[in-house]
Amino acid sequence: MGRTLTEKVLDDHLVEGELTPGEEIGIEIDQVLTQDTTGTMVWLQFEALDLDEVQTEVAAQYCDHQTYQFDFKNTDDHRFLRSAAGTFGAHFSRPGNGICHQVHKENFAAPGKTMLGSDSHTPTPGGLGEFAVGSGGIDVAVAMGGGPYYFEMPEIVEVRLEGDLPEWATAKDVVLELLRRLSVKGGVGKVFEFTGPGVDTLSVPERTTITNMGTELGATTSIFPTDERTRDFLAELGREEEYVELRPDDDADYADSVTVDLSAVEPLIAQPSMPDNVVPVSAVAGVEVDQVIVGSCTNGAYEDVLPAAKMLEGRATNKTTDMIVAPGSKQASEMLAREGWVAELMAAGVNFSEATCGACIGVGHVPASDSVSLRTFNRNFEGRSGIEDDSVYLCSPEVAAAAAITGEITDPRDLEAETGIRDPGFEMGTRYTERDADLIAPDEAVDDDLIKGPNIGDVPIKDPLDSHLEGEVLLKMGDNITTDHIIPATSDILMYRSNVPKISEFTLSRVDDSFAERAMRTEASFLVAGENYGQGSSREHAAMCPMYLGVEGVLAQSFARIHRANLFNFGIVPLLIDEEDYERIDQGDTVEIVEDVQAAVAGGEEAFTVRVDDDWELTARLDASERERDLLCAGGKLSWTRQQAQDKGGNGTPADD
Repeated sequence: MGRTLTEKVLDDHLVEGELTPGEEIGIEIDQVLTQDTTGTMVWLQFEALDLDEVQTEVAAQYCDHQTYQFDFKNTDDHRFLRSAAGTFGAHFSRPGNGICHQVHKENFAAPGKTMLGSDSHTPTPGGLGEFAVGSGGIDVAVAMGGGPYYFEMPEIVEVRLEGDLPEWATAKDVVLELLRRLSVKGGVGKVFEFTGPGVDTLSVPERTTITNMGTELGATTSIFPTDERTRDFLAELGREEEYVELRPDDDADYADSVTVDLSAVEPLIAQPSMPDNVVPVSAVAGVEVDQVIVGSCTNGAYEDVLPAAKMLEGRATNKTTDMIVAPGSKQASEMLAREGWVAELMAAGVNFSEATCGACIGVGHVPASDSVSLRTFNRNFEGRSGIEDDSVYLCSPEVAAAAAITGEITDPRDLEAETGIRDPGFEMGTRYTERDADLIAPDEAVDDDLIKGPNIGDVPIKDPLDSHLEGEVLLKMGDNITTDHIIPATSDILMYRSNVPKISEFTLSRVDDSFAERAMRTEASFLVAGENYGQGSSREHAAMCPMYLGVEGVLAQSFARIHRANLFNFGIVPLLIDEEDYERIDQGDTVEIVEDVQAAVAGGEEAFTVRVDDDWELTARLDASERERDLLCAGGKLSWTRQQAQDKGGNGTPADD
């Protein structure tokens, strides 16, 4: 039986386990990335592990979420991150240089490599044949120190692409079509591997748009084979020597297969407030639009902005619609500027943003109240734009530009008859390979000691798991609770990412603004949730802050992959319950795990009896590997890793199990 592309890359990096779906495996990591809202904690954990130097081939620290530096706390974080990169041997991308996924694609992403990143959209380089996975920061810190990354071997699903995209249909519409079919839970526990003749029709930037938003499907990652288009793209970046041909065997065996006929794809749009709430653009045409933003790590490359610029050439935006271009990198802005497109867009009434994640997480360009915003981003979770009860739609740059011109959601296929605008098509750019002023290599480091401002605190460490767990259900939640619900990412909160006691005050404020205060008054507590608890970003604060506030366990119907791992990493027990028990348990109930919890977890028990209000009992299930059980017993990954290193002689390198 032949092998899939995913199996080939993983087999080349396998340290422990077997490539059997559902089994835990450990792989060697070649590259890591982190950004400014997750990076401070990564480096503080790296320091806490007594590690001296980065061991991966590439480590890159990007400053992309808080580039506006509203407050000294943001600027202090960036100075600390520069000093950490210099001290430990990582590349440092200065604020304003661009979004981590776009800049990493331009400079480091390579076929056949493995990458771990403390951002959920780390799978972006899958469009170049890199196996890239988002994770919590402590996992990145351990990988940087040379330790394996452990995760459950996913099922590999073939996404077979056939045909060719028609006019006005884009790669964004391809991934929106997958979301329409499969939902935000359709990729949980899976890798999407793209095959078929349609792959050859897509450029690398188009492929990376698809792999970037594969995250919204809940997938572990997404990956494309490599070909001459990949080679040409790397050549344009001055990195042709990194090209490796990668493709699955003809008789590769997949767990499932999905076919997308590209020729049947039409312009699509995700309605508020979930990426899978997808309909044809024509179904919502006529809705008035107040704001349009083209950009982000999904559609912020030169090739993404150019079609919108061509559509606006010699025209003006509608007087009731604001349009902003938020490029994915400074390189993309420079390329557009050198060709005159920045001036053309500005003349049309478009504002240019710094190359930043900003608006995607509610930092800048917050929509007006009771308004509609069309964005070429990857997420439209309620409140993520920076205002509660927002109305954010996700679409392609072409659909966004059409709305900016007409002032309402418009099927771009109707534009020619109404305005004379024809499909601008897709065009690759000529790249500038010499621009590196904003990327500081390890051998160019300007710091060799850590610089910590007053807002940068210590890493909280949980005590080892108790034998007896009992506490109040402080909050009961529904399905699809996101990490934005647990720890919002707005500017007033992001500035405290390095200060766990302070940022913990905002925990679950989007669900219940009294939660943190109530948790502080409670010695031990539990959370109850429905399906897909913790979907969204990789932010480990969504586990760290509840841990800091005394949350001992979460009872949920199912967990999102990264958040589940983060719960283990911070010593919170993730227990699975069925729908009937979920419906019966109430906020305010007292729950007690009947068993000796520490002994049961260490002993491999899966079923736990949970007594509720001394009145009734339910059976909860702990689905965990031996290593994950060790993490819980130790109080989390930081404590466990330090103990492993001490047991192996204290050489400063994480244990390989």
